[in-house]
Parts: sequence; structure tokens; C-alpha cells
Amino acid sequence: MRARRFRIVSIGWLMMNSALVSLFAAGAAAQTRELPVRRVVLYKHGVGFFERGGKLAAGEAARLDFRATEMNDVLKSLTIQVLGGGAIAGLRYDAADPLSRKLEGFPVQIGSGESLSALLDRLKGAEVELHCGSEIVTGQVVNGRLIAGSDKQPERERLTLLTAAGDLRSVDMSAACTVRFTERKLQGQFQEYLTATAAARSKEKRSVYLDAAGGGERELSASYIIPAAVWKSSYRLMIGETGAPTIEGWAMVDNTTGDDWNGVQLSLVSGRPISFVSQLYAPRYVQRPGAELQDDLAAAPVVHAGAYQEETAPAPQRNTVSKRALGPSPASQAFAEMTMSGGYGGPGAVTQAAPSSIVAQATAQQMGELFEYRIGERVTIHKDESAMLPFLQQKIEARKLLIYSSGSGSEHPTNAAELDNSTGKTLDGGPVTVYDGGAYGGEALMETLKSGDKRLISYAVDLGTRITEAFGTTATTIREIRANRGVVMTKVASQETRTYTARNVDRKDKTLIIEHPLRANYTLLNQKPAALTGTAYRFEIKLAAGATETFPVSEEIVYDQSYAATNLTPDLLVTFLSNKTLTSQGRKQLQQISDLKARIAENDGALRYSTEQTQSLSSDEDRLRRNIDSLNNVTGQQQLVQNYARQIDAAEQRLAELRDHEAELQKKKASLESEVAEAIQDLSF
Repeated sequence: MRARRFRIVSIGWLMMNSALVSLFAAGAAAQTRELPVRRVVLYKHGVGFFERGGKLAAGEAARLDFRATEMNDVLKSLTIQVLGGGAIAGLRYDAADPLSRKLEGFPVQIGSGESLSALLDRLKGAEVELHCGSEIVTGQVVNGRLIAGSDKQPERERLTLLTAAGDLRSVDMSAACTVRFTERKLQGQFQEYLTATAAARSKEKRSVYLDAAGGGERELSASYIIPAAVWKSSYRLMIGETGAPTIEGWAMVDNTTGDDWNGVQLSLVSGRPISFVSQLYAPRYVQRPGAELQDDLAAAPVVHAGAYQEETAPAPQRNTVSKRALGPSPASQAFAEMTMSGGYGGPGAVTQAAPSSIVAQATAQQMGELFEYRIGERVTIHKDESAMLPFLQQKIEARKLLIYSSGSGSEHPTNAAELDNSTGKTLDGGPVTVYDGGAYGGEALMETLKSGDKRLISYAVDLGTRITEAFGTTATTIREIRANRGVVMTKVASQETRTYTARNVDRKDKTLIIEHPLRANYTLLNQKPAALTGTAYRFEIKLAAGATETFPVSEEIVYDQSYAATNLTPDLLVTFLSNKTLTSQGRKQLQQISDLKARIAENDGALRYSTEQTQSLSSDEDRLRRNIDSLNNVTGQQQLVQNYARQIDAAEQRLAELRDHEAELQKKKASLESEVAEAIQDLSF
């Protein structure tokens, strides 16, 4: 008998057939044209605006390719225009049904790592055709099983078929070269199953097809937003001894879209419009409730609840805002008062450092609430490449100064520049490299600077200036005294002074900005700030060459304190009574309490003195009694014993007087305490 060689059909082999499906789909879409990118607008919040366009021949459809992750934004923002007449007849795109739902309708589910015999076993009754060399075996699947291996033979797969002649035949799957389904529908379902599984795993692009109605050639334009890399900006600030400073702006643009940008019109927008992702690409399904007619049940009467109150809905209220002139903020107004002089606040100006040999042809303009830089020449950036484009080069108003921030941990201020954005353009935030006198001076970070606004940037440490701080607190002052139901409330003002001492060891004049922390509930007393930020006061000081300047900053805080009148000490009462803000009624009531407490203190003193005398007499009595006990057995000591007895009798009389006096004092104390309690209860002013 001739040996038959069978080859097990693999899942990978079946997936090769699924490639034919893709080829057929590509053939169906052969009459499509991909539209190139013409315009790109990049923003600061993670999206980009793209415009594609091109001419379509008669009967030709446009195709736009996207990543699967971009489809939500495309479906949310896509707009289409047909130039020169015509309209869009339809828009089609590759669907994204969840894989689990796609596979629900297939007759078989392929498990991970599943053997061919186990797969065919779940297709019982399906007709298959096995090619075993020159022999072809055809039959319906009865079962498939996996036979475990042993020491003598390896693991095997066997398939039992019911042939057309009615015979049951067992086939060793290891000898099969090919296995196919004879039923075209089942074979197609199998291919569709594998195609759906491969598509769900694929991260390739999705296509959107645009069908334009009408005959003849048409010009079509499509615009949309998709996620895009944020453009970045950096600046070079060149200052020197003479001439106005120059600022250069460069934009870093990254093309991560997967498409080449060939000769596109590029715009860069400063601003962050609101953007979000809506799940529009994936199909949504709703669980519908079940409902059945209850034909066998008698209809029951419906009882509607009666209304117990009826009212007309009030007319909507409008929020009214008082109109007032919006003047400059305290910070900007203070900055406007500063003189724009060269050098460190002196009259000298700076030598102009040489700017880069670039031509910044970007045009700048407001775009709603945003600001746009439109690159003058068309730009080419291939996919997965980046470019550095100049968008700004012009003069700017600036002056050099020093900045010291209290609590910074350093005794040295920083070299800084005050930028007055006189460019007429919005300067997007980014790093600034400063060239001072033609040499590298340091680096700074700048937030977005609107036209006409001012900003300070620090770029180096000035080792030629040292600053120390000394902190002191003055005595507190009571501003107000009130009382209610036995509680005394005071409003206390406390002054604090922080003294800055600045030493300029260089032989040139400087301008120093001190940033003093802005603290809640504290009020400045002796200084007027040049500017005010959200966290600090800014004071401007002129430092002469080699000079030392002292700058005290005094602040006051007013806070409330409460005291229980029962706990008021004599010293505290004296303090309150000597306060000029105390009302006459309050002075009278507090004086009464003070007098009563003084009498209680005096009574307590007398009580303590009486108690001490009582304890002393009792001790003497004990001593005399011990002496009498020791002398009673001694002959000739009767006279001494009688003397001791007379002393004890006198002590007893004195003790009786002291006890009566203590009782009177205790009674008086109770009466005084009752008076104090009543006075405290009535305390109110």
C-alpha cells in the first residue's frame, strides 16, 4: 500500500486566502484619487488643522487615508467643498465594529493555539476535501480528536469522516497535504472571519471615500482636524551697549502625521482652544428592553394623583453685571510708570549683538481670540521629519535690571530683562537665550506675552550684588474691645518689618527689583510697590556704584482675639482699662469686675494668712501636749506642766477665733464670687 502524505492546513494558510479579499477590495477602489495636503495649521493643544485638495476626473472618487486613532476627530470636524459646481453625493469610510460583535454571526470561533482537529470537530457535518497525495478523500466531519503521544510514537491528530458511500473513515491528519471546505459559503465565512480578526489587530490607516455628483472634472477640497504634535517656539534676545535690543523667534515643527507635506502653506497659532475626543468612529449599540402584550389580563383602572398646588414658573432671571471702565491692572500701571532706560537703570545703552542671517517672512495677525503666524513661503517637511522655521526678527523695547525674590535661598539677585512687547505681535511662550554684549549671557523661560504687555525674565546670577534680610516684630496694639455674654473680644493690630540690605560691589549703577511676598490679611504701611503680582509686591531701588542701600518694608496684620471674662487676669484687665478705644460703658463694667476681683484677691490673701496661723497654733499645741506627757512621770515638774497647760488653753481660744474668722472670710468670698458672676453675665458693650 502506497504511503500517503498529508499536510495539516494551518490558520496562517487560511489567512493567505484572506489577502485575496483585500486585493479584491483594492480593485474595487481603483477609481479613487488620494488628495495631497495643501495647508497645515498647528496649535498648542495637541491638534492640527489640515486641508487637502485636488482635481477629480469624471467618475473618480477622492480618498483620504487616516490612522484608526484619528477617525474620531475626522468624523467630528470634516468639511468638504466642491469648487466650480457640483456637490458631494456620498461619503463612505471603513467601519470599526467591535471584533466580538463581528464574530458573533460566524458558525465557528477559532480559539488561540487551537489544533486543526479540534477546530474541525466543532464543524460536525461540514463537508471537507482532503488531498492525500494522489488520493482525494471527501466526506462529512464526524469528529476530530487529538491522540496523546507515547515513547513509541508522537502526538497525532485523527479525523473521522462519513463518506458519500456511507462509510466511516478515519484519516490521520499528519498525512494530509491540503484540507478545504467543499461548501463555498462556509469557505467564504471562514475567510471573512480571518479577515475581520486581522483587521481588528491591524493599526494601518483607514480610508474615507468622497463621491462627487455630476460629470466632468471637479476641484475638491477637504478640511479636518486630527491629533498633531504641538509646535514649539524659542527666542534669542540680543542686547548690548547701544541700539535697541533685537528678538528672534524660531518655531520647531514636527511632522508625525505619516504623510509628506510638500509645498504646504503652514500657519502656527498661539493659543489653546478647547478640544476633546468624542467616540464617533466605533459603532454604538443600545440594549433594548423586552416588551410583551398582556392580552389575557383585564384592564385595571388608572388612578391619577390630585394636584395640591399649582404655580406659574417664574420668569428667568438675568444676571446683571455693573459696567465699568476696565483700566490697566495695578501691575501694568506700575510698570508703565517705570522709566525705560538703558544699562542697569542708567542712561547708557547697549551694544547691539549681531542677529542671525535669516529672513523671517511670517505674517502675524489676530485669528479670533488666538494669534496666527503664517509662514510666507511654502514649506516641505517629509513624514517623520522636523523643521526649524524663523517667524520673528525685529526690535523690541527692553531694559536690564536685577531681581531679588525674598525666600529664594540665595543672597545674590539675578540678572534680568524687562521686556515690553512693542512688536505688535503675540510672543508665544518658550525658552529665551540672551546674548549680552555679543556674548552668551544666560537663558530664561518666558510665558506667552501679548502685544503691549510686559514681562520680566531672569537669565543669570549677579555675583556683584549681595542682599540680606532682617525680620522684626513690634508690640501689638488693641484697636477695639467688645464684650457679649461674658466673652471679651478684641481686635489686635501687629506690625512686622522686614529690612532688605543691598550691597553693590560693582563700579556701575544698577536697578534692583525686590519681590516681597504678598501675604493674606497683611497691609503695607511705609512703602508703595512699583508693581503687584499674584504672589508678591515689586519694589524698585536704585543702587549706586559701590553703595549699600537699606530698604525696610513694614506690614500690619489685624486679627481677633477672644477671652472668657472669668479668666481675665488683673494685668489684662488693667491693659483693657488703659486702652483709649474702650467705651465709657465698657470701662465702667470692666472696672466693676476688676474691683470685685481685687476684693476677692484681698479676701483670698486674708484667708491664706488665717489658715497659716491656724496651722501654726495647731502645731504648737501638739508640741506642748507631747511635752506634758513626758513631764507627768517626772517628780518636781508640776509647775512647768501647769505653764504648758495654760499655753494650750490660750492657743485653743485663739484657734476658735481664727476658725470663726475663716468662716466669715469663706462667706465673704462666696458673696464676692456671686457678684462677679452676675457682673460677667451682664457684661455687654
